[in-house]
Amino acid sequence: MAVNKALRRRKIRYKIRKKISGTTDRPRISVFRSNKYIYAQIIDDINGRTLASASSKEPAVTAQQVNKVEAAKLVGKALAERAMALDVKNVVFDRGGYLYHGRVKALAEGVREAGIQF
Repeated sequence: MAVNKALRRRKIRYKIRKKISGTTDRPRISVFRSNKYIYAQIIDDINGRTLASASSKEPAVTAQQVNKVEAAKLVGKALAERAMALDVKNVVFDRGGYLYHGRVKALAEGVREAGIQF
């Protein structure tokens, strides 16, 4: 079953990536969710560079002793702060084949609350 689930997610991810691409003006936020942590990056696909990243493994997030959904929201806020420092105000959101629900949704809401627009 795990192989089918991974294959399904990979197919969805490739469909999303066909339509979504990050530019210099509007980079892409890419999300990876493991069972324990969540990671997000802001990527400029034209130049092939990661501009900023954040994860729930960072000391600022782990010190707060919150559940995974709240940690995802903190990761979103941290990522948005780093994006604002780079003068990035508009992004496209790449959910990475995951459903827009739970931790992925919380991360997106954290980014929006900090002032970044999708």
